[in-house]
Amino acid sequence: MGRLLPVAGRAGLMLGGVLVALVFLAAGVSLVWTPHDPTVIVVTARFQPPSAEHWLGTDQLGRDVASMLMVGARHSVTVALLAVGIGGSIGTALGLAASAIGGWVEEAVMRIADIGFAFPALLFAIMLSAIYGPSLSNAVAAIAFINAPIFARVARGSSALIWRLDYAMAARAAGRSRAAIALAHVLPNISAVLLVQATIEFAVAILAEAALSYLGLGVQPPTPSWGRMLSEAQTLLFLEPMLAIWPGLCIVVAVIGFNMLGDGLRDATDPRLARAR
Repeated sequence: MGRLLPVAGRAGLMLGGVLVALVFLAAGVSLVWTPHDPTVIVVTARFQPPSAEHWLGTDQLGRDVASMLMVGARHSVTVALLAVGIGGSIGTALGLAASAIGGWVEEAVMRIADIGFAFPALLFAIMLSAIYGPSLSNAVAAIAFINAPIFARVARGSSALIWRLDYAMAARAAGRSRAAIALAHVLPNISAVLLVQATIEFAVAILAEAALSYLGLGVQPPTPSWGRMLSEAQTLLFLEPMLAIWPGLCIVVAVIGFNMLGDGLRDATDPRLARAR
């Protein structure tokens, strides 16, 4: 892989990996430790500047900003993992089935995917919130819903090429079922494409979770989230702009990290792209 990727590609892959690792590290550490309890309100400590006690200062309610960002990273990563995992699994299964069976089944799956593209995550989350109330699970369901048709199209398009290769045709001639061929030959050969797509969708999921939380449709108070931190800080931009800059910077780092990691993985798994660059 080192010979195929140019220096810029390797640097992007490494930088993306470092940024993603930092996000996951903050999320993982927050499970067992944070500098302060991010939900505790200390009115007398409001708007404190960064110090040894409060690394990034405190907000308008005296909550520790660094602790809130760490817990926000945990919820962003959790939502992204669940949403991409659920949506990717459903979409991949549908795409594999469509390519394996073909005919009206393939056409039906693709038309269902087209319908899924017509429902943005925000509108779907608003609908779920109107019925069941805003919550983290509804945010996961909304983001997973928009991920499923994406993975269905990617899996179907990639699988169509595999089915025409010699070893897949030989397996069919040997009498193996289409389901067995799909699991034993097709899925392993499109796993790299699905991994790259999942990495890119992680960035989209983090942005979607932040947008939903900003609108009050994601993680509910008092649990911190990057999107709601931005929402709460918008009225304080001229008084304490850092309260908006910190969560915005975290979102930017996470999204850029996953995008760079996805681009690097794409180049690494497709030598033609690496040589073209």
